[in-house]
Amino acid sequence: MKNKKTLGAALLLSSVVFSGASMAGGASAEALSVTCAGCHGYNGASTGPATPSLAGMSETYISDSMKAYKSEERPSTIMSRIAKGYDDDDFAKMGTFFAAQKMHMADQSAGNKSKDGKKLHKKNCEKCHSEIGTEASDDSGQLAGQWVPYLKYSLEDALDGSRDMGKKMMKKLKKVHKKGGEESIQALLDYYASQK
Repeated sequence: MKNKKTLGAALLLSSVVFSGASMAGGASAEALSVTCAGCHGYNGASTGPATPSLAGMSETYISDSMKAYKSEERPSTIMSRIAKGYDDDDFAKMGTFFAAQKMHMADQSAGNKSKDGKKLHKKNCEKCHSEIGTEASDDSGQLAGQWVPYLKYSLEDALDGSRDMGKKMMKKLKKVHKKGGEESIQALLDYYASQK
């Protein structure tokens, strides 16, 4: 009986060691993406309003985001802890996998300010977020069709200083907020939500 317990413990331990080793640099891009599916959806198509879709984002954006989470340069509720289990090679594989997926547009209704939001986007955001934030080659995050609550939380974090979005973007965002308040921010969000 003692040998069976020892054998069982050895098998359990070896499976834990093996699964850890397979995630630490040796896993395929698709296998790594499966670990993201619980929150970000299968193939990066998020079904949860507070979680961004990753499908179609640039390799660079995803890899850089994961590195920022790992170093805790970008604050998060859980991503910093998750990112610590991966290395730069894993991040590159994740980026490659999600960049190859078809961009996902969240199924949501837009508010009634999308025309105002379009003007604000063209004036303040389009230079970096080209094609309404759907152009992966500009290495900025996806805006069009992204979940509105996720975008709203991200902008709130930027405005309160808990998330760094770069000096240029912060300057533009603060200008939009100062001039039009929450109504302008909501107009931008309505515009992004209206894009399918």
